[in-house]
Amino acid sequence: MQKTITYVLGCVLTVSLALTGCDRNGNLNILSVEDDKQLGAQLDEEIQTSGDYKILSENDYPEAYQHIRRITNNILNSGQVPYQEEFAWKVTLIRDDTTLNAFATPGGYIYVYTGLIKYLDAEDQLAGVLSHEIGHAALRHTSRNLTKEYGIDVLLQIVLGEQANNTLAQIARSLNSLRYSRDYEREADDASVVYLSQTPQYECDGAAGFFIKLEEEGNANPPEFLSTHPNPENRIEAIQAKATELKCSTELQDPPTYQELKNSLP
Repeated sequence: MQKTITYVLGCVLTVSLALTGCDRNGNLNILSVEDDKQLGAQLDEEIQTSGDYKILSENDYPEAYQHIRRITNNILNSGQVPYQEEFAWKVTLIRDDTTLNAFATPGGYIYVYTGLIKYLDAEDQLAGVLSHEIGHAALRHTSRNLTKEYGIDVLLQIVLGEQANNTLAQIARSLNSLRYSRDYEREADDASVVYLSQTPQYECDGAAGFFIKLEEEGNANPPEFLSTHPNPENRIEAIQAKATELKCSTELQDPPTYQELKNSLP
């Protein structure tokens, strides 16, 4: 009971974090959009400076960042992404060729491992993965999930600058293995199709291509960001069904710029 009272009072008494009901996606979220932005910015600073992640410097690899931003902007320019104008939509490359992963923070900060880029065969597939992660941020799954994992009190204190730095660091380190519920994964998969359906550069079921590749190669350890249930086979079917529902193009575009992105990486 005491925990519940603290939870409610923390929301009600913090003016900048006042409850506004459902967000733009129709979901109830204790944190405000401004809180998402501030929490994401603080986590990004921790990720960039802590040394826990091997950040690929934009100064050293400007071409790689030009390509990853181009792909991201193609998705954002679809006109389908909630909070397109409000969130940062900053993409950071993490140097690790052994990891097939990408993850998002609140406020639209996306992180992509070089291993994932080198593993995929076509830009459509990477666009599908990026759209999935953009979906988690735009649907505000990340802040809702972090609230469940760490509690509203902890997140409020971080946003207000009242939480110890080691807690912020702990959250930042956990983001690359943050698990989402079945519903959140399905919603992000659906969102990836919706976003890509309005991009002439890519097939709308690009995310399915990643699962297909994993299945064909018998990858027994799919990355955390797409490894939660349902299994890859069911997710391929669900993504393709969403594409059929939207009547969008599933023809692989495979622009040659993807090989340029790969070549620009260390």
